[in-house]
Amino acid sequence: MHYKGSKVQVLDLPGIIEGAAHGKGRGREVIACARNADAILIVLDAGKEGLNRHREILENELETVGIRLNQTPPDVTFKKKATGGVRFASTVPLTKLGPEPEKLATQIMREYRITSADLLAREDITVDQLVDVIVGNRVYKPCCYFYNKIDTITIEEVDQLARMPHSLVGSVAKKYNVGGPLEDDPLKAMIWKYLGLTRIYTKRKGQQPDLAEPVVLSAIRKGTTVKSLCHNVSTQMLRDFNFALVWGKSAKHSPQRCGVNHELADEDVVQIVTKTNAQQRQDKNYQAMVQGFSDKYHKKKFDAKKKKQGRLRR
Repeated sequence: MHYKGSKVQVLDLPGIIEGAAHGKGRGREVIACARNADAILIVLDAGKEGLNRHREILENELETVGIRLNQTPPDVTFKKKATGGVRFASTVPLTKLGPEPEKLATQIMREYRITSADLLAREDITVDQLVDVIVGNRVYKPCCYFYNKIDTITIEEVDQLARMPHSLVGSVAKKYNVGGPLEDDPLKAMIWKYLGLTRIYTKRKGQQPDLAEPVVLSAIRKGTTVKSLCHNVSTQMLRDFNFALVWGKSAKHSPQRCGVNHELADEDVVQIVTKTNAQQRQDKNYQAMVQGFSDKYHKKKFDAKKKKQGRLRR
């Protein structure tokens, strides 16, 4: 999918039926792909949603396999230990875990054969959220719903579907809220928003910024900081990083001199300034870095010489 000068990979999966979480209709293989996605788009038939409850069925199937839709991970720190028993603490009142939250948390841990652990809750969590933290294999994915074929239902039903959370209505046949492959439309804008993508344009010293191919950062994966940009371009750039010059919405003035933890905004222009040779020599890891380059060079030279001798013997 092409949108805002960037490419987004969209994987079309087979439909999920009721009971897919337990292996029906090869549902586990399909859901496994959804666990690795950055965001999930569920396409529903607007004409059949009122009777079949497809949205509710799909949400239940994904919930069963540990995929939490449009939820944030609970602010809870959980760490297993070898000995020492269970230590439970909270910084806020826990009103959803009953009169004795510590006793309930200990009982849940014992069901999962955990006898020693540290648990610190920084928000008022529910029992299900506590279980998710203890199990530790839950994934949290942004999800949007697209109701297709709205031209087959009444305007009152369209209005009802459009008011549902995280939903968009449209029609592929009538081109409502859906455009061509190279056209911008509300559906692509919604997918872009839920993916949390940010376009960053790079700039060399003394040259114009490269506006043809932006570097796309994801808030879901590595974040949208200057450090994430350096990781995306080159790890060597992060090692030799000195400071960054930023033009755009995230800068208080243009250009703004920033560090690696500066949060970038969409369509920012960034110029990375690396350390000079004199600054690199003052680094405490400089000698180890030089020795590593030297060992790598001599090893490569030795392997090439050995390979050449092997060809001559033939």
